Amino acid sequence: MQTPNLPAIRALRPARNKGRIVGQKRPLTPKHVWAIRVRLELAENYRDLALFNLAIDSKLRGCNLVKMKVVDVMASGQIKARASVLQSKTQKPVRFEISEGTRASLARWMREPLMVGSEYLGPGRFHERPTLDVDPLTR
Repeated sequence: MQTPNLPAIRALRPARNKGRIVGQKRPLTPKHVWAIRVRLELAENYRDLALFNLAIDSKLRGCNLVKMKVVDVMASGQIKARASVLQSKTQKPVRFEISEGTRASLARWMREPLMVGSEYLGPGRFHERPTLDVDPLTR
């Protein structure tokens, strides 16, 4: 049986990862981590600094990090030394230690007016969203 020649199907726009390196990326070096921390401190971006420090300490995926609540890291007005979070992918609890620098940055972030009465550790930039959105397609 002979197949007819069909017209070639072309994408309307180029692929989103065209020309980019795909696959696993190289890990951040301590030099890069400190450079990011210093830039966030100089910019007085306390939310991003607290979340970045917590991400480094916990080694959690981004989706688990943005779903963390204030009660996960704070008890009776003080930042906990250790925290436990249930991973969404594996459904296993992850226990990690919160370093002194991370506790200081979290305490500074908790004093911000935006965090007063907030349930989530990383509230969204808009008031109608309770937490940061990682992927808008998962809504």
